[in-house]
Amino acid sequence: MGIVPDEAIIQFKALMDQVEEPLKRTYQNIHQGYQTETLMRFLKAREWNVAKTHKMKPIVPTDLYRAVRDSQLIGMSGYSREGLPVFAIGVGLSTFDKASVHYYVQSHIQINEYRDRIILPSASKKYGRPITTCVKVLDMTGLKLSALSQIKLLTIISTVDDLNYPEKTKTYYIVNAPYIFSACWKVVKPLLQERTRKKVQVLPGNGRDELLKIMDLTSLPHFCTKEGSGSSQHAENATESCYSLDHPFHQQLYNYIKQQSLINEPDKPIKQGSFHVDLPEAAAEGTKIAETIESELLKFENGNGISRSASSLKIIDD
Repeated sequence: MGIVPDEAIIQFKALMDQVEEPLKRTYQNIHQGYQTETLMRFLKAREWNVAKTHKMKPIVPTDLYRAVRDSQLIGMSGYSREGLPVFAIGVGLSTFDKASVHYYVQSHIQINEYRDRIILPSASKKYGRPITTCVKVLDMTGLKLSALSQIKLLTIISTVDDLNYPEKTKTYYIVNAPYIFSACWKVVKPLLQERTRKKVQVLPGNGRDELLKIMDLTSLPHFCTKEGSGSSQHAENATESCYSLDHPFHQQLYNYIKQQSLINEPDKPIKQGSFHVDLPEAAAEGTKIAETIESELLKFENGNGISRSASSLKIIDD
């Protein structure tokens, strides 16, 4: 990252010390004692521009700890050798169209909050140094055009993360990518900021061999455990599904949500579907990307061939 602009951190901290009480409490929940690292994350997300960073308005959701069942497939499979939590996300099989936007956003925020308040502080204590980021392995198995059509929802999620959780993911590893994803990726990649492009790695096959370079077999997501063609190791017994509600991660997550619900709202029954968050206006970059993907999907559905349209845009191959 080079030399950290100390002056930008000092200026941003001075501004954050002056915010109103509700936002100050939100900020305390965000930094969890690692204030300098948090200031750096937000500044990095705005290219170290203090004025632009200060304009970022985190969303303060109500009823955060209402009980909810995931509308996405997500789980935590372990830790990388650097101590970063490894989150597995089943993009291809997630039922984006089966739940309301608010319901899905609630699930997403709850997991992010649990990561930031429980998982990352525990990892920092375990490894004896500040750990403020994670890695994500995105499984594209089963990806269909119908899933990619939920671009608006994914754009909202991206905006929520940009406002509330910038720079929390060190690397996104894409595995089991079908042709439709690869074609869309070639079109979208040039539209991303350079710092975002550098975070995304599309791995061959299920990514097993490459991922074993940064994590042990026990931390490998279940959809990556099949032995790769270049591996000399033998596949072991199938790893427990990271998505299973019986998985320790989910059990601990839901227990935490229930405990916090009782602490914050002891007189309200725990139920599903009561969550509401003021959805943000999609960021300009996300809107442009969504429009591009929708355009390419339309071409694909009309039989024009996404690869031909991509080549006409002179997209550079990976």
